[in-house]
Amino acid sequence: MQDCPLTWELDSLYPHPESDEFHATVEAARAALSGLAERSDSLGTVGLESAFAWGAFLGEYGEAVSELNSLGAFVTCHGSADAANRTFMKYEGEIASFGPLVAKICTNIEFGLQAASDEDFAAFLAADEWLSENAFFVTQARKDASLRLPRELELLASELDVDGIHAWGRLYDRVSGAVRVEVMEKGEVVRKSSGQVSFDSPLRPVRENNFFAFSKAWDEIADTCADALNHICGTRLTKYQRLGIDHLAVPLNMNRMTRETLDTMWSVVSERKKCLADYLSAKARLMGIEKLAMFDMDAPLPSAGSTGGQLSYDEACTRTVEAASSFSPDFGEFAEMSIRERWIEVEDREGKRQGGFCTDIGTRKQSRIFMTFTGTVDGMSTLAHEIGHAYHTWVLRDQPIFLRHYPMNLAETASTFAEAVLGESQLASCECENEKRSLLDKMLSDSVAFLMNIHARFLFEDRFHHERPNGEVSSEQLSEFMMAAQKESYRDALADDGWYPGAWISKLHYYITEWPFYNFPYTFGYLLSLGTYSLAKDSSDFPQQFKEFLVATGCMSSEDAVQKSFGFDLREPDFWNRSLDVVENRVKQFLDLV
Repeated sequence: MQDCPLTWELDSLYPHPESDEFHATVEAARAALSGLAERSDSLGTVGLESAFAWGAFLGEYGEAVSELNSLGAFVTCHGSADAANRTFMKYEGEIASFGPLVAKICTNIEFGLQAASDEDFAAFLAADEWLSENAFFVTQARKDASLRLPRELELLASELDVDGIHAWGRLYDRVSGAVRVEVMEKGEVVRKSSGQVSFDSPLRPVRENNFFAFSKAWDEIADTCADALNHICGTRLTKYQRLGIDHLAVPLNMNRMTRETLDTMWSVVSERKKCLADYLSAKARLMGIEKLAMFDMDAPLPSAGSTGGQLSYDEACTRTVEAASSFSPDFGEFAEMSIRERWIEVEDREGKRQGGFCTDIGTRKQSRIFMTFTGTVDGMSTLAHEIGHAYHTWVLRDQPIFLRHYPMNLAETASTFAEAVLGESQLASCECENEKRSLLDKMLSDSVAFLMNIHARFLFEDRFHHERPNGEVSSEQLSEFMMAAQKESYRDALADDGWYPGAWISKLHYYITEWPFYNFPYTFGYLLSLGTYSLAKDSSDFPQQFKEFLVATGCMSSEDAVQKSFGFDLREPDFWNRSLDVVENRVKQFLDLV
């Protein structure tokens, strides 16, 4: 591909945020939600007579939420591309302020559905066309109500949470945002934000000094972070105790999966991760050290080969489209369309926010991708990853509004799958051993992150939730828990002084108050994508199966989606072992080269 656009096109989606037309659009969205929130107080009981009214209300609610989400995504796109623009900031805050209206409507819907008997609820679903078509969403909403306090207490708790659990999350945001790390550059001490400190230097003393400076800076706010973590967890546990549920019931429900599936996944990971310990040992030998430390995880291999060279954006697009096309013509055509139609912002310029994302503009049945391409192979992988997200949304675009949404553990399926397709394509075209070894190192570094690092995070968080009912846990104890979790998860593969017991301080995911146990869905999604990738070579119909699976992510539980699409039971180890076979094969290739 040539002359690929570097900036995205937003003007066809909505009027510019600085225009009067956009202000009117936002006010119309507010009015629609306010009206629905008021009407939700008098939805009435669930039954045959009320089915049509409920279906009509839920249909309006779906349209209003889709408009709200699309407006929010649109403003986020503008704000990400021009981070200093105050108008964009103002609208981001204004649209976020609509949250309580949505929360009120959800609460009234869920409690209204919960009040019906099973028999009345089944008849209710069958009595209206909209309810029948959206039965999965309506049934899930009814299930969600079982994890709420009684209605009045739930509404009170939501109000108290603003100055309670969410305030602790905001406190963490403030104190963590103020952390500055003092590092040496050209003989001078330079203060940097933590996101500016890298651990990928080819020089080990630089990585080590950056790591200890980073750890020292975060240790200074350890006690404050311990307070925040204790009270975030304590608030949740108090509610869970009232409901008579354990600390994993809510996150499992949010991810539409069972405890049996989670336990099976971690069991297989624990049984099979020795191969990753072998990889870490081999990487240490290549680097001339006895054992790696945490700060060595992102270090490049000696003689990195051509993978470390610069790559033009046109070439990255060409390779990404070719890899997508090798999987299926449909995926390749979509990848090329998203580039040509200017759905993607990649320009390397000042004034942009950090990071990357793919966001859905549901009302327009389009997506937009934000990233900064700096001419690296990693940047090309990010491009493929985000195009995979957009493809997932594209496949679901004609589904009913409430059946286009999938939980976090299923959200990374198409994106990580797209990365796997690109990675295997790169491996197949490697012209020298150094290049192939570096590509495998990148893939296996990802495997270590998903199967060791995130497992350690889960073990830490699980133990913390078991200990917290006995009283507040000190920062010193939290660091002890983290050290034990890392040693268990990494199979003691790192050097004695190479652990990072303060990881609980700097990891934002523990302090996201809207989503408990934020970490394990990443491992689930990673292994799900590898497992589905391993099935691709076994069936000529796989591209169609994969599309059907992506549709199922919006209207089924995780287990049902995989069972219906591929015939595997996620509560059994077979599928997860297929995923780990892919990892083990990559380790074998790496060890052969070493």
